Amino acid sequence: QVQLVESGGGLVQAGGSLRLSCAASGRTFGSYAMGWFRQAPGKERELIAVISWSGPYTYHADSVKGRFTISRDNAKNTVYLEMNSLKHDDTAVYYCAASSKIVPTRNLRSPADFNSWGQGTQVTVSS
Repeated sequence: QVQLVESGGGLVQAGGSLRLSCAASGRTFGSYAMGWFRQAPGKERELIAVISWSGPYTYHADSVKGRFTISRDNAKNTVYLEMNSLKHDDTAVYYCAASSKIVPTRNLRSPADFNSWGQGTQVTVSS
């Protein structure tokens, strides 16, 4: 497994931008598919975006498509979530996660598909 540490959360006004980073430890980071999830109070953990181990495949949930972008830099053991045009409804704790499942990345959709998690970073969007 890899250890994951998120950073970059904070308070931002609606319409603003933030970039979340997730730093991974472990020499095998490049072999993991990576995802970003979020969880608002009283709601289930929601998949936001997924990226394959080499980066060519990405998935973004409809709720963030066109506003958020997932990317990764395997040389830096880091995955990013660029968030633009933020809305109040984007307020949540954001988690990065890694999956070592040997399946096509497009099949990774559930929290159960990911076996390593960061501690989360709070994003608050003021309206």
